Amino acid sequence: MLAVFGLVVCAAAGIGFLAAGLPVWTAVILFVLAATALVDIGVIVRRKARGEPG
Repeated sequence: MLAVFGLVVCAAAGIGFLAAGLPVWTAVILFVLAATALVDIGVIVRRKARGEPG
């Protein structure tokens, strides 16, 4: 659940930063964090499908 929260918050904040005209590098950092959260969600889903805990 924490990874989903991080994905949503970072993606929304990155879009918000771009829409507000703030520096692009801040949005890029947020999008990288969102991508990391997305990969984490993928790992969690794969482990759950194999029956592993956590």
